[in-house]
Amino acid sequence: MLILGIDPGTAITGYGLVEENERGELRNVAHGVIETPAGLPMAERLQMLYQELTDLLLLYRPGSGAVEKLFFRRNVTTAISVGQARGVILLAMVQNGVKMKEYTPMQIKQAVTGWGGAAKGQVQEMVRALLDLDEIPKPDDAADALAVAICHIHSRAYNQLLDS
Repeated sequence: MLILGIDPGTAITGYGLVEENERGELRNVAHGVIETPAGLPMAERLQMLYQELTDLLLLYRPGSGAVEKLFFRRNVTTAISVGQARGVILLAMVQNGVKMKEYTPMQIKQAVTGWGGAAKGQVQEMVRALLDLDEIPKPDDAADALAVAICHIHSRAYNQLLDS
């Protein structure tokens, strides 16, 4: 099954598509970022994010998706901006029939590294190892999105129990 992971942001949204075969092996299908120009009004940036994500969904047709939940400590302005991007992302996925789950940063770290307090570099190295890549995916937002997809794959059995 093909899974789309999303690391949301207004300026940069990371995406990663990971496929799991019948033997449970993971493969990186595609990863990258959707960038919106800082000078554009927010509504236009959100429209651009929505359209580019919709194009990705139509191109790859993932079986399901996962989005990182919003987490912030200090900067409320950034949190509002990321929240707007998350709303657009969730809308695009629902409108394209992609079932999805949301995961906190701690859940993602736990699923990928085995420890919810892992450092960013540890998560990225595990993404590289789990996907058998020669190097850590760049930019960081794309590596983070691949981690979200891996988290969703590793959490699937637990999610099925919750959904039944």
